[in-house]
Amino acid sequence: MATHSLKLDKYTVATPDFQKANPAIRYRAASFVISAARLNQLPQDCGPEVAFAGRSNAGKSSAINRLCEQKALARTSKTPGRTQLINLFQLSEQRHLVDLPGYGYAKVAEEIKRRWQQTMEAYLSERQSLRGLILLMDVRHPLKEVDQQLLDWCWQVGMPVHVLLTKADKLKRGAAQNTLMQVQRELKTHAPDELCSVQLFSALKGTGLTDAYAVLDRWLDFNQHNSSI
Repeated sequence: MATHSLKLDKYTVATPDFQKANPAIRYRAASFVISAARLNQLPQDCGPEVAFAGRSNAGKSSAINRLCEQKALARTSKTPGRTQLINLFQLSEQRHLVDLPGYGYAKVAEEIKRRWQQTMEAYLSERQSLRGLILLMDVRHPLKEVDQQLLDWCWQVGMPVHVLLTKADKLKRGAAQNTLMQVQRELKTHAPDELCSVQLFSALKGTGLTDAYAVLDRWLDFNQHNSSI
């Protein structure tokens, strides 16, 4: 008997069972909404949203594009630190992903760095829709000082953080697992209970997609019975 694969485009309405077995379909429909230089330029707080943050060159745009199965949803730049805006993407009427400006790039002027820090702190502290932060770190260079500063700030305000150790394909499996365990130990020592988790991730190879979708689904309330909001 011949078998037929089922291909769905971004406009296809899938059953709840299909969505549960294929979490990527919930993110495939992501679309760009707005780039905001200030918090008051963002749409009104409504429904859950998850933000992505990380040092420049940590692979943030690549991770968003892979999770949403789109090639250019989040724009990548050959010049690290160039993105200075908050980019908002819509998944459904009341669910959003947020791409925060990259940080930690040495060649960016101090004034720009201060402005980024003020914008990020305002967003993280004032945005009522924000359910959690996805923090991206290059697996070869985890827990830099600026990463730790952001983690400490999130923990102080009770913000859940899920760390993606990106570019896991750049290390051999054993080395990547060793780094994962080291970061887990470090975070367990300092993080409040249940406010931080960590995993390996590779946008190129698709490593860690299932675990990342599970966190996003929980924060965005996709696990609720009424998941079509």
